[in-house]
Amino acid sequence: LFCAGRKGGHKGRARQYTSPEEIDAQLQAEKQKAREEEEQEEGGEGAAGDPKKEKKSLDSDESDEDDEDYQQKRKGVEGLIDIENPNRVIQTTKKVTQLDLDGPKELSRRESREEIEKQKAKERYMKMHLAGKTEQAKADLARLAIIRKQREEAARKKEEERKAKDEAAMAGKRLQSLSLNK
Repeated sequence: LFCAGRKGGHKGRARQYTSPEEIDAQLQAEKQKAREEEEQEEGGEGAAGDPKKEKKSLDSDESDEDDEDYQQKRKGVEGLIDIENPNRVIQTTKKVTQLDLDGPKELSRRESREEIEKQKAKERYMKMHLAGKTEQAKADLARLAIIRKQREEAARKKEEERKAKDEAAMAGKRLQSLSLNK
């Protein structure tokens, strides 16, 4: 049955498997031992007290285990081996009302570094823009220069029109005064 170059099991020993009944018995013994230690620490009266209480607690443990098995159907060897993986993330569903959208968001290192770089680049751009070194700033300054010229011309025209009206009014007054003098 073995392929060429392969050997059998380790040192020729046969493998021994523990039956589920033995595992259950061991777990119950450990729970009972832990419970006895807790009772001794609390007051010591319950451990040496009634054997009926101990029997009831064992019966309740079995019913609790049955309830757990009924609630969670375990696959494969999960029922035999109790494993706690600290790296495993248990996904919990949240309701929309529980979500905190306004709260601060945790950024990764790269995201926070990119965010800082964006802010620095924006500050540099604003400094250059205020100094008039960017293309947009140059275009804005040229537009402002054109607008200033137009406003100066409009102000000059208004001044000339005002002067012309004043001169016409003065000329009209002179004519009236001359006609009255005649």
